[in-house]
This record gives sequence, C-alpha cells and structure tokens, in this order.
Amino acid sequence: MRKIKANDELMTTREAGELLGVAVRTVQLWVESGVLPAWRTAGGHRRISRSAVDKLMHERAAVFNDKNAVAVPASNGMVRILLVEDDPDLMQLFSLMVDGWKFPVEFIVADNGFDGLVKIGQLQPDMVITDLNMPGMDGFALVRSLRKPDANFQVNKLVVITALSQDDITDRGGLPPDVEVFHKPVPFDKIEDLAAVLRGADRITH
Repeated sequence: MRKIKANDELMTTREAGELLGVAVRTVQLWVESGVLPAWRTAGGHRRISRSAVDKLMHERAAVFNDKNAVAVPASNGMVRILLVEDDPDLMQLFSLMVDGWKFPVEFIVADNGFDGLVKIGQLQPDMVITDLNMPGMDGFALVRSLRKPDANFQVNKLVVITALSQDDITDRGGLPPDVEVFHKPVPFDKIEDLAAVLRGADRITH
C-alpha cells in the first residue's frame, strides 16, 4: 500500500477526474500506467492523494501555457511528423514506411497523449498522428487539448488512426471536424499524400 501523508486529502477517481477535467476511465488509466500515484482500500477502491492531483495539474498547465518555449526547428525542407501510439510494433512499422517516402521526414514518437503534448510544445510538428485508445492521456484528450480555443499549440494537420468505429467515436464525444480520421489497417499511402502536401504548406496557428 502506498504511504500517504497524514494531512493529505484523499480523493476518489471521480473527484480527481472532475478536478483534472478528464473522464474517470482516463484517471484509472493514469493510475494503472503510473502517471498518477494511488493506492487501493481494503474494499478495492482507488484513492488518490490531493497533492498528487495538484502536481499533475501543475505539470499539465505548464505544458499548455508555456508561451516562452522555443520550438526546435526542423531541418530545412523536412516535414516533421509526431506519432502518438502505444503499440511498439506499429511504431516500428510507421518508421519503416516513412523511411521509404520520396521526401525528407523527421519522424518522432510518443507513447501517450501527455508525452505527445510535451513534444508538440517543444518541437511543433507539422503533422500529428495519434491513436485514440492509449494508457494515460488518450487520443481523445490529446485532440481536444490541441483544439481548445486557448491552446498554445501549432499543428498544421491532425490525423487519427483508430480501430474504433465511427459510432464508437461518436459515443465517446466525437472529434473536431478538421481532424482527419482513418481506420486501421493504417492507409500509409493516404498519410504520405497528406505529408507531401504539408511539405509546401505554411504553418497554421489554431
């Protein structure tokens, strides 16, 4: 059992989700993946310390609001692509396919939405490709964070690759209309076409 300070307020996953602005399932995934420390009661219920929630809120706010961060520029003529995906086999397949494209690509990976947001803030990729079902911050939360009106992120093209049906996506709140959605198996030719267009596109600030 994880030790909690005597004066530290304990919270349920629902209470933590309300404070963090995410679904209970997202909180559970953060707990399971170690993003958010927690412990279980004798009855099997998760309890999370308020200090751990506050710490995660602070870290997320720093990612969302760091307007002084300086992006690392991509090499001249390259398209910078970030893949947010927790399946290592699919990561490797993407890397192999991208290596075969006819134009230069800088290919970066992140294995969850929170890490993806950090890398987006640091590197400002031209294209972000994300799965939807991931531990920690999932693809739904990532996309909604990027498309918030006050988000401090610059992404030209946002692409979702998912095994979920359109009905499943709708049931989970849907996605913004400017997000390109492809269903697995991954249509690498279509993604290559999108990246080729971006090679000559000016960056758009949302």
